[in-house]
Amino acid sequence: MTKIGMLLVGHGSKLPYNKELIETTAEFIAEKADEYIVKPGFMSINEPTVEEQLDAFRSEDIDMLVVVPLFLARGIHIDRDIPELLGLPEGGKKGTFKTNGEEIPLIYASPIGSDPLLAELMLKNASDAIAELEH
Repeated sequence: MTKIGMLLVGHGSKLPYNKELIETTAEFIAEKADEYIVKPGFMSINEPTVEEQLDAFRSEDIDMLVVVPLFLARGIHIDRDIPELLGLPEGGKKGTFKTNGEEIPLIYASPIGSDPLLAELMLKNASDAIAELEH
């Protein structure tokens, strides 16, 4: 079975909520998909950093590394900062990653963006808020 490393990238925050969201989402992904080794990493403020987690993946037995930003929309981190950390040109989505003495494929995924699943989640949140008000 192909083993895929997934670096789930969050922004980071002085408040605990962003870190908790990224870490919990990483746990949910790992529970749902056995082929993934999932690690959370943060652009700023929180630890572990993206760089620290990239180093941690260098000793994992993976066949591919996919970097997935848990951001809603494109911005400076998505377009410039993360690709730079990955050794990709601005706008680049594919590269290589050195691990265990070999090079494996590196894939950089898009942020969440406009997606019908996001609309479903917003409808759920609205329904939950209405239900709370009615009780």
